[in-house]
Amino acid sequence: MNTIRPIERRDNAAIERIIRECLIEFGGNREGLAWADDSLRDLYTYYNSAANRAYWIIEVDGQVLGGCGIAAFDETQQICELQKMYLSAAIRGQGVAAELLDTALAFAKQHYRKCYLETLLTMQAAGRFYVKHGFSPLDGPLAGSEHYACDAWYIRDLHELNIL
Repeated sequence: MNTIRPIERRDNAAIERIIRECLIEFGGNREGLAWADDSLRDLYTYYNSAANRAYWIIEVDGQVLGGCGIAAFDETQQICELQKMYLSAAIRGQGVAAELLDTALAFAKQHYRKCYLETLLTMQAAGRFYVKHGFSPLDGPLAGSEHYACDAWYIRDLHELNIL
């Protein structure tokens, strides 16, 4: 049975492992990507330190198999970023990403006007997924991007969502 729930402190090691495995798989294990984020080892603390941040875990039969987060992109508090959305290979293609995204966007809509994300062109299925779910590709990163090694960027107006 699939369960989507907020991250707990006990999930830190499992989600860090999943993120690192995915980054290795897609050539993202380098500076300028999530690989180098200081918060990667303790996502629980990072996402629980502000009311406009959250991270959700997908758990299947008691095993953490992925997750994603929402946090402010910049100081304006108008744009959030979909962050660290990674799934174990064993669960990809089963509709879980859509469930996670719906959960994240419902939260985001309560706090922000737009949702931005950065990824890699090597994650081709992810790019198609984001477009399918209403994100528009951008020609470059938004000013203030910390993940300077990304090469694919997307944005979505949250007020077009039919959730909540």
